[in-house]
Amino acid sequence: MMQSLQNRLKQEIQQNSKLKIMESFLWCVPIHTIEVEYKRIKRTKMDVLMKIMLISFQKTDITSSMQLSELLLVENLFIDDLIDVMKKSGLIEKEEDSISLTSKGIQQLEEGIFEEEQEPGTQNILYSPSHEAFLKGEIKPASEGEELLEVYRYAKEEKKKLLLEDRLLLEAVEESKVEVTEGDAPLIIISEIITSSELYIDDIPCLEYIVYNESDDLFFARVWNTLTDRWDEVLEEQLNEKERLNWRKKYLN
Repeated sequence: MMQSLQNRLKQEIQQNSKLKIMESFLWCVPIHTIEVEYKRIKRTKMDVLMKIMLISFQKTDITSSMQLSELLLVENLFIDDLIDVMKKSGLIEKEEDSISLTSKGIQQLEEGIFEEEQEPGTQNILYSPSHEAFLKGEIKPASEGEELLEVYRYAKEEKKKLLLEDRLLLEAVEESKVEVTEGDAPLIIISEIITSSELYIDDIPCLEYIVYNESDDLFFARVWNTLTDRWDEVLEEQLNEKERLNWRKKYLN
């Protein structure tokens, strides 16, 4: 499978008759799999009964659910259920003998949006220290008998536990997990990182080609990343910056 990929990539590069492959290499780049647990919130348009109840708590001295049931002519069971939901969500609180809105309740009433905390979610995300970025892709199991590859010569080693800011983890989870709906359907948003832990490190094969453009008299690297299944501009730029002068001495002198 790797051989067929190498052949395809060589053909792609050499479609341009001005380009000549001087040398090729096969190595791996370490990728960290991180498991992230996060809080989820369901956002929905506030229903009419909840909105009326919140307005009642705001405008009237309500002391019991029965009082509100009689005022709104709504079954007391429904009122009790909604009061429990609003208490758990932090929209209302009981002060002495009356129920009042919290600052959160006032805000959500003004916006007409109800936010309800859901069960936590988990997601595995992939981080590459060599890219200093999260990558998208699927880690493929190694083929039986596949040779061990040398590690990318400019790989950034993480000798200590990999520590990433919650802000970066949150962004990565949001980008990798699609929980978007349209219209009036609930929208699930990720509000906060609870925990994160590194599960394992995989060595992802990459194919490197040193290419010479004869017409422009220019050397450059092409690197195919098998995780992302595309040319890797970040690694190419690293190689170009560090080795371009050496390629000229090595291949032209």
